[in-house]
Amino acid sequence: MNRILYLLPVSLLLACSSGKVENKETADLHYPQTKKVDTVTTYFGTKIADPYRWLEDDNSAETAGWVQAENKVTFDYLSKIPYRDKIKQRLTKVWNYAKCGTPFKEGGFTFFLKNDGVQNQSILYVQQGKEEARVLIDPNKLSADGTTALSSPVPCKGGHLLAYQLSKAGSDWTDIHVMDVKTGTEKTDVLKWVKFSGISWKGDKGFYYSHYDAPLGGHELSKKNEFSKVYYHTIGKSQEKDVLVFEDKEHATRSFGAALTDDERFMILEGSETTSGNSLMVKDLSKTGSDYKVIVDNFENNYGVIDNIGGQLLVITDKNAPKYQLVLIDPAKPQPENWKKIIPETTDLLQSVSLANGKIVAKYLKDVTSHIYIYNLEGKQENEIKLDGLCMVDEINSTRKDSVLFYSFVTYTNPVTIYKYNLNNNQTSVYFKPQIDFNPDLYETKLVFYPSKDGTKIPMFITCKKGLAMDGNNPCFLYGYGGFNISNTPRFSTSTVIFLEQGGIYAVANLRGGGEYGEEWHKAGTKCNKQNVFDDFIAAADYLVAEKYTSHSRLAIHGRSNGGLLIGATMTERPDLAKVALPGVGVLDMLRYHKFTIGYAWAGDYGTSDNQEEFNCLIKYSPLHNVKEANYPATMVLTGDHDDRVVPAHSFKFAATLQEKNKGENPVLIRIDVKAGHGAGKPVSKQIEEQADIWSFIFYNLGVEPKL
Repeated sequence: MNRILYLLPVSLLLACSSGKVENKETADLHYPQTKKVDTVTTYFGTKIADPYRWLEDDNSAETAGWVQAENKVTFDYLSKIPYRDKIKQRLTKVWNYAKCGTPFKEGGFTFFLKNDGVQNQSILYVQQGKEEARVLIDPNKLSADGTTALSSPVPCKGGHLLAYQLSKAGSDWTDIHVMDVKTGTEKTDVLKWVKFSGISWKGDKGFYYSHYDAPLGGHELSKKNEFSKVYYHTIGKSQEKDVLVFEDKEHATRSFGAALTDDERFMILEGSETTSGNSLMVKDLSKTGSDYKVIVDNFENNYGVIDNIGGQLLVITDKNAPKYQLVLIDPAKPQPENWKKIIPETTDLLQSVSLANGKIVAKYLKDVTSHIYIYNLEGKQENEIKLDGLCMVDEINSTRKDSVLFYSFVTYTNPVTIYKYNLNNNQTSVYFKPQIDFNPDLYETKLVFYPSKDGTKIPMFITCKKGLAMDGNNPCFLYGYGGFNISNTPRFSTSTVIFLEQGGIYAVANLRGGGEYGEEWHKAGTKCNKQNVFDDFIAAADYLVAEKYTSHSRLAIHGRSNGGLLIGATMTERPDLAKVALPGVGVLDMLRYHKFTIGYAWAGDYGTSDNQEEFNCLIKYSPLHNVKEANYPATMVLTGDHDDRVVPAHSFKFAATLQEKNKGENPVLIRIDVKAGHGAGKPVSKQIEEQADIWSFIFYNLGVEPKL
């Protein structure tokens, strides 16, 4: 761990044998005996012990020693799985195919990201006109181990300058750099301490971005991120000379971002307190000395400005429309009663809107499957882009004046294919189709609906080999998320290929708390309704068993981030639910999550322990506080030492508590990835290593001998 120095030998820090666990042929596990301290916090008269709070100190040598000792136990265990290397070899072979991102255009230039196979990071290419595409930025050359990642490349209006962000070792902190696209040379501009920021150019002279003050040394990955500010940077000047555009000195936890409409007339300033709902202000830059005009002064709904049409703002919003609508808002008369509806709310979820060649391109989600429709600017539907099967369209990239747009298409059995669509003749053609060592024709995906505890019908995708016998003995992998208005749509996962090839069933449950059916679906899984999410997931597992897809002894469950919370909560509530549990980079201490980095922004979904009613709900399911003496599934907690979104202390404390209280013979391990964060930007080599360990652990503990 870069922020935890390995200073002392493990033997000087930690004794062994807090518990002895047998697992098949593997040698007995001897977990580190994790020190306990007398730390108690009182919440509204209730005393809550926190004996492993010392593990929150990511700068201490003692924490470093614990990490080293736990990783030794984990990797010693994994090294004894006889087919681990073969799994890694198969994953590497399947992974090794060319992948292309959805192209985007600006000023005669076409930009796209491409990975030839197992390159650690995708490379940014640029093509001018009909010239051959050339490499613009290769992040693989920026670090020997591939842990420097490129994100958010944004060209200026003419396309000849590009601003982009670089992150290191998986951290959410980025530096913004600027490049001359024509020559491929770097400008001197480097902007530091940027996080969760967009980039919005004004001409080619400079751009707007968001910034936090530099944290104190040693606390870069754990300190609360407060007092977001918006700056304007002039190309060629140092960051110290950037102009402060907006700040809020009274609300430390509000975040802000600025963007310009396509004609650069209006500056749009969005504010947020949590991950859902935003305020909205607009400034007319065509009028000298104009001030911000408040469009929305609360955070009760979501508003996304698409562009400016004739001095009015085209906005997608869930205000008075839980499944979203598209409206025109006059900044001079922003009240809802003055809005003009362009595309009213329907029974399906309006996910996104873009403009292309005088048309509106709208993406909908119907029963967790994508649909794309073309409208004129008055909201009359003209065409539909035909999509096949249970699919997801992720990106749609277009410009206002171009008649050709690009979109990505993916299913559970087919990797991302890029298409071009011509608005003039309504013709679709393949721009890029990957070639992979996997035959999707041998597999099928179906969508089922099952009842949750309260009778709510929950959708779930199930993918497996065609003709697979449903005898209750198939190995099954169940994935879930259920939070933050995020829709768990079809996606191709290279790593699941190896499971499907071995006769495994891959299931994805679309839980409440997500965004699959709009804001009402989201709210039904937040705060004191959060138990609905866990009930939905437990019901998914029970459905798979009842319908003889699998059995509880052949089931593995997994989720990451908020999905890590999901796994932690369900395995402590129902230790018998699955044979294997994999909580990844999870939010597991629900009483203290808001005290680190950007955690406070999740309060809209979770509530906080600072509120008595919300505390009473959180303490009922917080995974860390609900670990009891029980026979837990074979568990491997997953985290990264540079995770500054969900700090690894969540996983550290949860794993230590599980090891203390597990009374069964299943292993309870924690895998702590070094120089890795929450997931974004993780080099391919590290992804393959992690997935090889995950699938080895799953196969081994499900009693499946893969034929490789």
